[in-house]
Amino acid sequence: MIFETTYNDNNYPIILKQNALAEINHFLKENEQNIVLIDQDVYRFHKDYIKANLENQDIKFITIMSGEACKQMSYFESISEKILSLNINRQSQLIAIGGGATGDFVGFLAATLLRGIDFIQVPTTLLAHDSAIGGKVGINASVGKNLIGAFHRPRAVIYDLNFLNTLPHTEIRSGFGEVYKHAILNSETDTWHLMDQYPSIRELSRLENIDTFLKMGIETKLKIVIEDEFEGGVRKHLNLGHTFGHGLEYLTKIAHGEAVMIGILFQKIINKNRNLFDNQESIHIFINYLKELGYPLSIINNANIELIFDYMKKDKKNIGQTIQMVLQEGEASFTIESVSKDEVLDAFIELKSLINE
Repeated sequence: MIFETTYNDNNYPIILKQNALAEINHFLKENEQNIVLIDQDVYRFHKDYIKANLENQDIKFITIMSGEACKQMSYFESISEKILSLNINRQSQLIAIGGGATGDFVGFLAATLLRGIDFIQVPTTLLAHDSAIGGKVGINASVGKNLIGAFHRPRAVIYDLNFLNTLPHTEIRSGFGEVYKHAILNSETDTWHLMDQYPSIRELSRLENIDTFLKMGIETKLKIVIEDEFEGGVRKHLNLGHTFGHGLEYLTKIAHGEAVMIGILFQKIINKNRNLFDNQESIHIFINYLKELGYPLSIINNANIELIFDYMKKDKKNIGQTIQMVLQEGEASFTIESVSKDEVLDAFIELKSLINE
């Protein structure tokens, strides 16, 4: 499958298929530096496959720390200096091979080095089907996640499904959180179809027909980001589950998509308490589904809601001193609303009670 973005200019292809990595040679720059920055774990598992598909022997490889560990300011400085020591110029190109954190980090390097150079996204996880699309790149600050960043489109996204074969259950659940989010943004039909396809972790771990749902997720995100690239309006809906989820992720260090799924549950409780889309029955169905997939709901029992709320106050979407959350008004209908601290505390108490029933 090959998609093409439909901006007014500077469009890029998204290639999603088995053995997609072979396509990367069409995007390498002749007589210029192509520098691969690759997650150290991905390099360990897939070194031979990657090198076999990169025909240009002049490519430089730099292995980087796995996961969110790479998105630190000190590490950004260190890798920046390493790349600059290679005497790059504005025609040089970075290639990010790894999960969402790798793409965020390398994209931010590309956005800032020499005031902007090209980069290619080669996602290797389920989660990265989301983060690799749309051009949001960045690193973390000491006070919060993704607070330092830029908008910088890749030249191409090359999504090779072969990489998914080595993912552990935690990474599968994490990526599935964003797949599920996109289904909710589309329709109830898509959401139920997804749940029917993967009723438990047993079926999900096999990843049968996952390309169908990755295609759906990519198309959903593309439609939104092309309408609102710089997150002034509807793109904020992509943060469904993220306001609470980011705080939980940052403080407990659980996987991003696992935190997002718990954040979606939290948002459903707020919805119900405001008499919006969700009700007690839909919440119980969702909790049971999360348990079937093995999401770490018990982490809520030891989570500090005051610390989570302090983190939520730092969210980029906030206006003034109010917490802004994505809430669901109806099927595929969403709104950004201010939520008070009392609402957050009450919803958290209810969340703890529900997951322990």
